[in-house]
Order: sequence, then C-alpha cells, then structure tokens
Amino acid sequence: MAEKGRVARRRLPRGPRVYLRVPTPRDRAEFVALSLASVSFYRGLASPLSTARAFGAYVERCRRPDYLGMLVCRREDDQIVGSVNLSQIVRGTFQSAYMGYQVFEPFARKRYMTDAMTLVLRVAFARLGLHRVEANIQPTNAASIALVKRAGFVKEGYSPRYLKIGGRWRDHERWAITAERWAAFKSS
Repeated sequence: MAEKGRVARRRLPRGPRVYLRVPTPRDRAEFVALSLASVSFYRGLASPLSTARAFGAYVERCRRPDYLGMLVCRREDDQIVGSVNLSQIVRGTFQSAYMGYQVFEPFARKRYMTDAMTLVLRVAFARLGLHRVEANIQPTNAASIALVKRAGFVKEGYSPRYLKIGGRWRDHERWAITAERWAAFKSS
C-alpha cells in the first residue's frame, strides 16, 4: 500500500468542475469555518470537524498508509466544498476501504459531490488497486443514498446501531461497489 498510497496522494485527479487534493495545516481556518457553518445542515447525519484540534488530528490521520483524506475543491476558485475519505484501507486478499464524505452546506445540491465521487472511485480502483469500497449511510439521508446510487453502488444490507454520531448510536445501510461493477458502470 505504501507505494500505491504515495502515487495516489501525489497525483490526485481533476475533473471539469472539481479536483481532489490532500488537506494541509493551511486549510484549517477555512475547513473549520465551513464545518461550523454546516453543523445544523448535518443534523445528526455527521460529526463535523469543527475545532482546530480535530482538524489537526484529521491532517495527521491523512498521513497514515491505511487512510486517504481528500478535499473536494471547486476549480473556478479553489474553494473547499467538501471532503471524501477512504479509511481502513486493507490490503492482502481483501483490497477494500470504507468511504466517508461530506459537502458543506453552501455547496450542497450543486452536484459537486457527484463530480467528486467519479474522481474518488478512479483513485480507489485505478490508482490504489482496491477491489471494493463501502459507504455506510443513515436510512434517512436521502441525498447521500442518491449520490452513491448515481455512482453505481448497490445496497448490501442494514446495520442497526452501527455508528455513534452526535452522541447516539444510529442505524446505517451498507452500500458498496466493486472494481468490476465500477468498470462496467463507468463505461455504460
């Protein structure tokens, strides 16, 4: 993973409207301000990184070989619009990762994350060589479910009280995509 991880971090892809890049300490003020402005928007669906300390821990986590954190930035002005993370990257016979993502409220419903998802899956499958990516989504998060459906994910199951968010254990649906499905989906 170390070599593939370095390659993926060095050359993250760019799309027509957005690009991906690794977060740096210089992003702290902008990221934290956007997180704080989006707290009510997330309404129990996510736990935003809303302190300098939490953001610092995120930047450190992004340096680990089993974690790839990426900022989604708008090409026209380099504005951070959200983030996507591939975590718990497991190699060997599993070749899998979990995906988490967020869009900041001012940029929601503008299809930036749809554009970003295309780029992230290219990183996951074409650059990192993963076989499977899983996203766990609360059943009430219709926008997030629609996003993964547009990207070709399929629902695999339901996990009661799966993740603790906002101080409560919350149910989640498990959505996943494999390299084979991604290849067929992107060419259709």
